[in-house]
Amino acid sequence: MKRLTLLLIALLPLALSAQDSDLGNWIIYFGNKQINSSWNWHHEIQYRNYNAIGDLEQLLIRTGIGYNLSENNNNVLLGYGYILSENYLEDGEEKVSINEHRIYQQFITKQTILNAKLQHRYRFEQRWVEGDFKMRFRYFLGINLPLSRKEITDKTLYASAYNEIFLNTESGKVFDRNRLYGGLGYRFSKTVRVEAGYMNQFFNTGGRDQINLVTFVNF
Repeated sequence: MKRLTLLLIALLPLALSAQDSDLGNWIIYFGNKQINSSWNWHHEIQYRNYNAIGDLEQLLIRTGIGYNLSENNNNVLLGYGYILSENYLEDGEEKVSINEHRIYQQFITKQTILNAKLQHRYRFEQRWVEGDFKMRFRYFLGINLPLSRKEITDKTLYASAYNEIFLNTESGKVFDRNRLYGGLGYRFSKTVRVEAGYMNQFFNTGGRDQINLVTFVNF
């Protein structure tokens, strides 16, 4: 717990300085309710800011029902997401609001290599962006590595990293973006863990960096 507190204190100046820089801040909640041995309910809220806090970039609300193909290792899910984006107009201080609705299907598979926990996520999205229909494929590869114990159990400090690539189905505009993340996490119990990390998001036209503060709740 002391190590986590020191981590958050160390990241706080970075988040505060983001008010006058291009460094953004994402505050994220991931929840998972195990309905029974086969079915689960996923839900999440992401509050994304252009700066430390108070300048909304995007609000994302996502939910879905999943089914375990095998115990704890392979899961398929059908979900829905609502996304409100606040985009700045070019060369100005004014914003425009963009509403998006998504239906998505995903497959998650997990594996263990030595002490490392790996997760592969394949997601296919059907997107309605202000009446414009688009489709996109995403591949996510994440790894969690225990630091204070041999395994990630209760009261364990761990390192976390992932890379996710987004690919459009439109010809000529296949590459959408790539996200690269690294951070530290602490598992309080089987129910709750938190992470703080740094993410770079790369687009065709440039890039953007974010501080991520993430809470995971399983119940």
